[in-house]
Amino acid sequence: MRFLSKFYIDGFILSILGMVVLASIVPARGDAAEVVSWLTKIAIAILFLLYGTRLAPQEALAGLKHWRLHLTVLACTFILFPVIGLAARVLVPHILTQDLYTGLLFLCLVPSTVQSSIAFTSIAKGNVAGAIVSATVSNLLGVFLTPALVILLMNTTGQASVDPSAVVDIVLQLLVPFFVGQLIRPKVKGFLSRYAEPTKLVDRGSILLVVYSAFSAGMVEGIWHAMSPWRILGLALVCCAILAIVLVATGFLGEALGFDRADRIVVVFCGSKKSLATGLPMATVLFAGHSVGLIVLPLMMFHQIQLITCAALAGRWARTAPSTPAADCPPGATDA
Repeated sequence: MRFLSKFYIDGFILSILGMVVLASIVPARGDAAEVVSWLTKIAIAILFLLYGTRLAPQEALAGLKHWRLHLTVLACTFILFPVIGLAARVLVPHILTQDLYTGLLFLCLVPSTVQSSIAFTSIAKGNVAGAIVSATVSNLLGVFLTPALVILLMNTTGQASVDPSAVVDIVLQLLVPFFVGQLIRPKVKGFLSRYAEPTKLVDRGSILLVVYSAFSAGMVEGIWHAMSPWRILGLALVCCAILAIVLVATGFLGEALGFDRADRIVVVFCGSKKSLATGLPMATVLFAGHSVGLIVLPLMMFHQIQLITCAALAGRWARTAPSTPAADCPPGATDA
């Protein structure tokens, strides 16, 4: 990584691209896909356990009380994005097909990611406590808000519902490990401070697993071969444009509302992300009988673009962040 940095090449981005290439050549199928899925869940659970052990309770409580920050992230996720999605209707049929536009609008309605938003906030040395609360609240509310917005703004079967297991998964996979980490923090914080370097691997390793798992699913589904290369290129450019607009808007909003550097990082990373893990199962239910593969393609493409772009941003902000005492840094906070 240090060798590559001399040539202004981000090793983490190369690792993400490597996962994309690996998934394209050797996608996880059948039992292997199940193993990758479980490994990803375990990695994320360990990540949140470490967040709990490294985050002081008073910082976590402060995160819960920071309501202005959380409302800002929710507004970006469920107001700014839908407005952009509705405006993109003008791209049909010259750039997007109707199915692709349906998928693009659906992308704009799903909640924010949890794991990667927090991981990138940690790498960039932002407000991890605020990111945990903002991203988790967005994901939990999204279980209800996304189907409501889909019914309000899109033509679906009218039988939209969300499996309650989505809420259970969030609680068991994210919140329970975090609170367990908080409970064991007094006993392990010294050990983790002395051996902080290996914890950096958890942040980035979990993201790489998410990329490989998501891209493998797309390859197995065969959705990349369901349309012409020009349509795929047009969709990619539209996804890049939407992400650029939102990144600029969230950056401006964070400054306009007077947030400090750590909170502005939360607004950018939590407010600009869209969750593939939540969006895919929702799409299966909400668009039963439709071409779900094409509908989720914009979300899958946006997901890959946001990971690569935010990895670059997180690395850049990490290198320009003011130094902090190692004992107070969350996992991965000193990553470049």
